[in-house]
Amino acid sequence: MDLDELTVFVAVVGARFLLPLLIPRFPLPAIVSCLILDGVDQTIFQTLGYDPPGYQGYDKAMDVYYLAIAYLSTLRNWTNEAALGVSRFLYFYRLVGVVAFELTDWRPLLLIFPNTFEYFFIAYEIVRLAWDPRRFGARFWIVTAAAIWIFVKLPQEYWIHIAQRDFTDTLKQVPWLGPAILAAILVVAAVLWFVVRPRLPDRDHALRVAADPLPADMATAADRDRWVAAHGRVWSAATVEKVVLVGFLSVIFGQVMPDRRSTELQLFLGVAAVVVVNAAVSLWVARRGRSLDSALAAFGARVLLNVGLVLVSAWLLGRGDGELNRANALFFILLLSLITLHDDRFRPVHEMRGAVRVH
Repeated sequence: MDLDELTVFVAVVGARFLLPLLIPRFPLPAIVSCLILDGVDQTIFQTLGYDPPGYQGYDKAMDVYYLAIAYLSTLRNWTNEAALGVSRFLYFYRLVGVVAFELTDWRPLLLIFPNTFEYFFIAYEIVRLAWDPRRFGARFWIVTAAAIWIFVKLPQEYWIHIAQRDFTDTLKQVPWLGPAILAAILVVAAVLWFVVRPRLPDRDHALRVAADPLPADMATAADRDRWVAAHGRVWSAATVEKVVLVGFLSVIFGQVMPDRRSTELQLFLGVAAVVVVNAAVSLWVARRGRSLDSALAAFGARVLLNVGLVLVSAWLLGRGDGELNRANALFFILLLSLITLHDDRFRPVHEMRGAVRVH
């Protein structure tokens, strides 16, 4: 790999890790940008005549990473409980499918567990641009998810993972396909403009691209601390969900990490233990009102905590420096710290909204 190839590789991979961090604040443009980058990264490498070894595995792992950030952002931003419930099912359903595929390498699993969550997320955010999502009931969101699943994702997943067709190569082999797709896009655009648009309800507000402001009583770390101190529990459904989320992400990334010495079960259990300890420490900090408002400072503190946990656990297990893969350990620490931090900052907002609806 020469210097130019290395520069482009680092830029692409870095963008795929950093760009998703904009999703909580700018949901629609950020996730569309992640989707576009996911679609063109291989083309960028091919243009350079460079094929990064094992990048297919990294590509799939980074897909579930940015979708994890998107899912956690729904806890922060979404005000429609029915839509959030649909999104939770769609995300974890896909996550289970990807884990099963990584462990079995059976491609039909990606068709059985399609990535409907991503387009459902986009659909919700398109609605939120001009309308209050709370005006739409559970039936609307379920029908939307079903339509995306059946008419968009199943054909797409079949094309990519079962037929294993490349879009660019197919365009070269079938000359009329390009004009046909263009014509179909124009027809859909015409239907949307002349048929759907006039029937849309009046807009509730001016276009909103950025996420809506947080509720006034959840805007600061001190506000979240008060809520978590009063309602937080270490042994809870929230902790179980966090363990599954971070544990499954770690198993997926573990498939592409070089020189990994642990089994999938060992990796999952080790990550689960650290997640539970993180939950306990977060609750302890919240009850003392010492959470940090700065996301960067909070992330740094959490990384230091988890580095300490990993070093102590390695010492207790009698593993010397030669047995601990430091690069892999650091990567998983950063991933775990990032995901649990987002969860801890966003979940109280969702829980507070739910409590308000109940009362």
